[in-house]
Amino acid sequence: MQIKADFINPFLEAATIVFRDVLQSDLIRGKIGIKDSPAPSHELAIIVGVIGSFSGEVVYSMNYDTAYKISGRLVPGMSLSDIKNEYKDMMGEIANMTTGNAMNIFTSAGQSIEITTPNIVEARSTTIKFNNKPTLQINLYSKFGRVEVNVAIA
Repeated sequence: MQIKADFINPFLEAATIVFRDVLQSDLIRGKIGIKDSPAPSHELAIIVGVIGSFSGEVVYSMNYDTAYKISGRLVPGMSLSDIKNEYKDMMGEIANMTTGNAMNIFTSAGQSIEITTPNIVEARSTTIKFNNKPTLQINLYSKFGRVEVNVAIA
């Protein structure tokens, strides 16, 4: 398996920055594993494509409860009913901030890549097909819940 830390760490660092600065929550790295595909394990997936010096996908995955808690932090006082109707937009904002930070980290390291606009997908109601490729899975924990990060970049 040829997934290097140089490919993974910017995405983890970017997520850590967003959780710390925007959500006022620390992210703690948990278990790391190897999978055959970047397919998400949870109900909600944020899919980011990577093209350039290396290519592949990064898939952030979480359950609805985690997404609702994060969304509630972004818009305090919003009712749970409203959060359930608007959480995709709020998760899109978190994903855009994370992607922007990752781009800055890659650029600072002199790596030329393009990152696609994050795609928010409800994995239960949508069929997502990924090609089988070696994937590093990292679990990140916060006070909002667990976020799985699947990195399949070569």
